[in-house]
Amino acid sequence: MEHLIKVVDLCKIYNPGENEVRALDHINLEINRGEFVAIIGQSGSGKSTFMNMLGCLDIPTSGKYFLNGTDVSTMTDSQLSTVRNKEIGFIFQGFNLIANLTAIENVELPLIYRGIDKKTRRELAKEALEMVGLGHRMEHKPAEMSGGQQQRVAIARAIAAKPPVILADEPTGNLDTASSREILDILKELHEGGRTVVLITHDNKIAEQAKRIVRIMDGKIESDTAKEME
Repeated sequence: MEHLIKVVDLCKIYNPGENEVRALDHINLEINRGEFVAIIGQSGSGKSTFMNMLGCLDIPTSGKYFLNGTDVSTMTDSQLSTVRNKEIGFIFQGFNLIANLTAIENVELPLIYRGIDKKTRRELAKEALEMVGLGHRMEHKPAEMSGGQQQRVAIARAIAAKPPVILADEPTGNLDTASSREILDILKELHEGGRTVVLITHDNKIAEQAKRIVRIMDGKIESDTAKEME
């Protein structure tokens, strides 16, 4: 299978020198196209730093990161911004929706940055909202929706442009049990539809939903386990 994500000997060091902190310590990881992978670790394990690397929100101190065949580890901020916009759909714990925009306008926003014309982006946004079961709430603003519905809008925004990678950072962290289940079911459906999903979490139960679990501890990969095919 083809590697969508390939991390080679990745290090991230803060305060180099006597009091240095190795947030990531020689990490190697490959994720194939179409995989559903959970990256799990407790607070301070390095998982948030690793998510920032995978999401092109930061660059490593040393090592290489190939995303979709391109080495992104030495790119400038503006180059990384372009890569993020084209290659990665982000789902965050805090939804990050814009309060005065409707659901469909929130989903369209990243498509505007990609230069997609008005008619096409409206179609893509509608399709994405229907995919997450919100076809009937397109004109509602975030304050008129539950937390679970807001997170579904955020998922629609992440998937509308059909990026190669969906990166979900604690996507159920602010949700009740029922809403959490809904969100995880949507992520599973996306995976079953051929999307590559990388789920960052500290919760074992959430991680269990993925097909492969990568545990990080003290900046190193402690284990990498693929579940048996069901």
